[in-house]
Amino acid sequence: MNPVIVEVTERIRERSAPTRRAYLERVALAANRPRGSDRMGCANVAHAFAALPDQAKFRVVAERAPNIGIVTAYNDMLSAHHPYENYPALIRDEAQKQGATAQVAGGVPAMCDGVTQGLPGMELSLFSRDTIAMGTAVALSHDVFDAALLLGICDKIVPGLLIGALHFGHLPCVFVPAGPMSSGLSNSDKAKVREQFAQGLVGRDKLLEAESQAYHGPGTCTFYGTANSNQMLMEAMGLHVPGAAFVHPHAELREELTREAVRTALRNVKARRFTPIGELVDERVIVNAMAALLATGGSTNHLIHWVAVARAAGILIDWDDFSDLSAVVPLLSRVYPNGAADVNQFQAAGGPGFVIRELVEHGYMHADVLTVVEGGLKEYGRLPVKSEGRLMWHDLPARSGDEAVVRTATAPFSPQGGLKLLKGNLGRSVIKVSAVPEERHIIEAPALVFDSQDGLQQAFQAGELERDFVAVVRFQGPRANGMPELHKLTPPLAVLQGKGHCVALVTDGRMSGASGKVPAAIHVSPEVLAGGPLGKVRDGDLIRLDAVAGTLDALVDPAEWAAREVTVMPPALAEVHAHGLGRELFAGMRRNVLTAEEGACTWL
Repeated sequence: MNPVIVEVTERIRERSAPTRRAYLERVALAANRPRGSDRMGCANVAHAFAALPDQAKFRVVAERAPNIGIVTAYNDMLSAHHPYENYPALIRDEAQKQGATAQVAGGVPAMCDGVTQGLPGMELSLFSRDTIAMGTAVALSHDVFDAALLLGICDKIVPGLLIGALHFGHLPCVFVPAGPMSSGLSNSDKAKVREQFAQGLVGRDKLLEAESQAYHGPGTCTFYGTANSNQMLMEAMGLHVPGAAFVHPHAELREELTREAVRTALRNVKARRFTPIGELVDERVIVNAMAALLATGGSTNHLIHWVAVARAAGILIDWDDFSDLSAVVPLLSRVYPNGAADVNQFQAAGGPGFVIRELVEHGYMHADVLTVVEGGLKEYGRLPVKSEGRLMWHDLPARSGDEAVVRTATAPFSPQGGLKLLKGNLGRSVIKVSAVPEERHIIEAPALVFDSQDGLQQAFQAGELERDFVAVVRFQGPRANGMPELHKLTPPLAVLQGKGHCVALVTDGRMSGASGKVPAAIHVSPEVLAGGPLGKVRDGDLIRLDAVAGTLDALVDPAEWAAREVTVMPPALAEVHAHGLGRELFAGMRRNVLTAEEGACTWL
């Protein structure tokens, strides 16, 4: 094992010892109870199974057959979740074949950030994660299940399902993906049209045509944003059937992988393979997820989400852990926005299996961990195929299928991972260096301060940004307005960068997992509304973003800086963020949310 991987894992274990011990004690208490239908009153049992066919009722009550709870994020608006419509029937059929039963325990909300980008609904996005976690808890609170299958893919949905499942850590759980849509208009060509539209070179009709060619059918969007990073991390944590992440929704193999998820969950119910998710997700598994994120240049959103996921299992991680791992974990893939390829090309070149195999073999991941399948993490370095009517796994080739997309650990794209921690007098933040050209890893320019993303866009449209500058967009943290993604700022800033201007973004908000190209110091913590120093920045202050040294500073005389007051959020702006499109319902979350580095949790 790489010594830094070992050192970071050990310090996480030591830091987390009291909370992890208390968590595992709760898991053991729940796991050692009698089965649900055995410990419940007769009226409770009758209610729980009233809708089951008589044969299934007899099976689960009298024969004490395992009962699987299904938690689904299905809706037919999200392209990625549309395929889930028929999964419950498929799962019930396979459970019946295996002598078990399955019930849809509940559904959880699933919103599409692509629909809400730049709009008020995006202010609910981050908090939808904890809403999904609570919805998962409500679904599983009927407490009659021996295992759970979690159906979800996209940005906040997988973290929310995982947080919820970890609060039922006594249950064996398997996550069930549905796969990416087929490749349409390339991500780079789509980005060019967006930039042309931002400059007024093409109209709305051409932009809509390009977007519709890119997002054109069922399945996950094909760029390597938060949704597809989720799938990579589920593989790295051993919570999928191996290799399930990026098989197409309508491929013959897809159904067989879903049926295998049922069989896997049932194997884990049996005493010889009893693997509750709370025991499976330990410090080593969390480090494995972090390593996989860094090795693939994954979404910056996971520097928030996986902190929350770890806390749900009693494990405490922070951005220093990510930073130290990033210094040694090599970058093994380039998928848009870190390269030209989409996830289908990534899969064809070797995909998650190739990356995991390389990381395990070269000591960047812990192989000796529990997974939902026997054999441990090495099984996730193989490729699923259907041959002679049954599912099996083959070894991947030693060489990459396309070295422009995936490489071995001995010949990586970079010896370091795709993310970087920045520290300085503006606070702590992160930057996705893998998506930014090296010549732009250091930016020094005067600040232009905005209180909203709309303010920056209006300045761009008015032609006021034709110069070098660092855009400081404040009041975008979780307490201020739910920490929306600011992906709509990418096209105008990319246009200005393309004209030769030195530009960067510094914000206490988030950027989309699809954002790249323009240097962006994001998640600045503490946020301005919590008194963060970003609120001291004034127009014209010289800002230095140095992704090489890992610093983010306002180059202002220290005495003057110390004397400055943090800008207060204008009451009119606070009023805007408090009302409309259901934002009133999330006021309690805004009041109670922890910092971004603490996972933006609302439940602690």
